[in-house]
Amino acid sequence: MALNDEIITKAIVERFAEKFIDNLNQDVIIAGAGPAGLTLAYYLVKNGFKVSMFEKKLSIGGGMWGGGMMFNEIVVQEDGKAVLDEFGIKTVKYENDYYTADSVETISTLCSFAMKAGVKIFNCILVEDVMIDKGEICGVVVNWTPVEQTGLHVDPLSIKSKIIVEATGHPLELLKILERKVGAKLFTKTGKIIGEKSMNAEIGEKTVVENSKEIYKNVYVVGMAANAAFGANRMGPIFGGMILSGKKLAAIITKKLNK
Repeated sequence: MALNDEIITKAIVERFAEKFIDNLNQDVIIAGAGPAGLTLAYYLVKNGFKVSMFEKKLSIGGGMWGGGMMFNEIVVQEDGKAVLDEFGIKTVKYENDYYTADSVETISTLCSFAMKAGVKIFNCILVEDVMIDKGEICGVVVNWTPVEQTGLHVDPLSIKSKIIVEATGHPLELLKILERKVGAKLFTKTGKIIGEKSMNAEIGEKTVVENSKEIYKNVYVVGMAANAAFGANRMGPIFGGMILSGKKLAAIITKKLNK
């Protein structure tokens, strides 16, 4: 049978529209689809919640693709290895409590597991604002990334959600919106974004898990965004804490949504 270009176009437009419309009212929306966000999304969906992710880049995975300085290997510690084992990701022992994993295998596997579990990922779409109802955050406002990049005056669309998660990493794009447009007093020591400190893997790996929690009513932080928001250290190409932060926050949000 000969292929019909019109049918190909129609199939793409209709299927995307169906997918987008089905995700206009969510339990959780995650801004950013890096390793912490993907892990969080996977466990939330496994717990029965409707989750979608919006990633401003064309590719998902955050900084994990490049490993350390484009050497596509990452390091995880014993606790982080245990979570990678759940996904069947191969790790190799280097020394006691130091394991390496291929960064491409790791992030592609996390993405695959999340999507097969039911997470919906929308790439090349950014969260440019939040929705407010009676003074509370109740969703996000999204637009195509090229619209922002080219400075076009194109109105966005809105998506409702019970909870939103800041997972944009170092840039803290979502929290900066809350500070600038909502005047939000965050649950930090200063009430504002504190900003990340310089690299210290020992401290950063611990605090990224500790800081993955609620930062404003119905708004949570995970992964490097958590350390940047609460003023802790970056940790570089060791990713165990990032994975563990996603799993921890999934348990917190699950408890909140089940109340």
